[in-house]
Amino acid sequence: MTDPIAKAAEILSDHRESIDRLDIILIYLLAERISHTKQIGKLKLKHDLPPSDLVREAAQMANYELLAKRIGLNPVFVKSVLRLIIDEAISNFPKKLI
Repeated sequence: MTDPIAKAAEILSDHRESIDRLDIILIYLLAERISHTKQIGKLKLKHDLPPSDLVREAAQMANYELLAKRIGLNPVFVKSVLRLIIDEAISNFPKKLI
């Protein structure tokens, strides 16, 4: 019979490896997202558009809140994380746009 503590340590290690892999994927996804938002910033600057689209942001946040609830995530947490991501994207826009 396998030692329960050793088995727990093995399971813990597997979970940690999965989390580490997912964290790396998240970082790459954030880099890709920022790349797109930088292009959006340049386009907005070229066409004299405002850096934020508050109507779109509100609609997206409402959609994200519904999705979070549907899949069992805390919607306040999800909206906080996305707000941080959006604010970071806007801070990367060309300075003349902000």
